[in-house]
Amino acid sequence: MARVKNGAVTKARHKKVLKAAKGYFGSKHRLYKTAKEQLMHSGQYAFRDRKQKKRDFRKLWITRINAACRQNEISYSRFIEGLTKAGVEINRKMLSEIAINDPKMFSELVKVAKDGKAGKITKATEVAGNEVTIGGKTTKAAAKKEVKAEAKEENVDYSKMTVAELKEVAASKNIDVAGMKKAEIIEALTK
Repeated sequence: MARVKNGAVTKARHKKVLKAAKGYFGSKHRLYKTAKEQLMHSGQYAFRDRKQKKRDFRKLWITRINAACRQNEISYSRFIEGLTKAGVEINRKMLSEIAINDPKMFSELVKVAKDGKAGKITKATEVAGNEVTIGGKTTKAAAKKEVKAEAKEENVDYSKMTVAELKEVAASKNIDVAGMKKAEIIEALTK
């Protein structure tokens, strides 16, 4: 029987690794063994830092919100507590954007938070589409309650919804959709 050599396969694998390691310092882009080792470490760093990035952005948003709160004579923690008590559901990313781009609207939010903390208001938001109304003023914010409002209507186009939204609708209708694909979830909801 003929001897089988895998030189071509090995060469291709080495080329693939060295191509991925292009730009690394020293032998890490020249030698296969060190290049492969560095690629494994790089993958671990990338995995770790994809998680870290989310934390870093949240820190940044909180810092920006805190700075805007201090300009309106309230601390960040009191502001968030007041919004929670007032029933305002808005994430920190949106609060940060409002603080930067629309300081007057942020001042309105601070007033709502102060009233909520004092117990003057318990529910200050009315959701209508993609807009949240706070004390007569309207601001654009992603409203999760919109999905629930759409689900209550009879003629809903489920194909335009995301899988997460479909699962939310299915949960409200007490339909188990665990492990189903989007098409299967839509079919279960239309029955």
